[in-house]
Amino acid sequence: MKIVIQRVTRASVTIEQQLFSSIGKGMLILVGIQADDTDEDIAWLSSKIVNLRIFDDENGVMNKSILETSGEILAVSQFTLMARTKKGNRPSYIDAAPPAISIPLYEKFVSVLSQELHKPVQTGQFGAEMKVELVNDGPVTIIIDSKTKI
Repeated sequence: MKIVIQRVTRASVTIEQQLFSSIGKGMLILVGIQADDTDEDIAWLSSKIVNLRIFDDENGVMNKSILETSGEILAVSQFTLMARTKKGNRPSYIDAAPPAISIPLYEKFVSVLSQELHKPVQTGQFGAEMKVELVNDGPVTIIIDSKTKI
């Protein structure tokens, strides 16, 4: 799995001109899933996300986790994170898991992440044409790949 975390003051997903979900201060997480991702990837990433110290403490230093700040999470599935761009100018998405694999993994990821966060994680709608809006706070953007652990 590959994720992009953006620390936000707010974020939302709109589908067909209707607000689908929104959060205040917290994280917008874009989630890319490969066919060989497992429950181990989900567990590792979920723990990493909720313990990642990217929120300011009382001294303005990034030293607090989302658990410590009672922040919210919006997780949006995004197969384009798996794009291969080395050859040519048209990205290949061959590494992205097909829906039969990625939908259950995405749903499990959201469920495990909700358990780790101790509250519901907001989502987009898998496969929908979404308008994602965010106000990046910082800006702070972190990329994590469960395969390389970076």
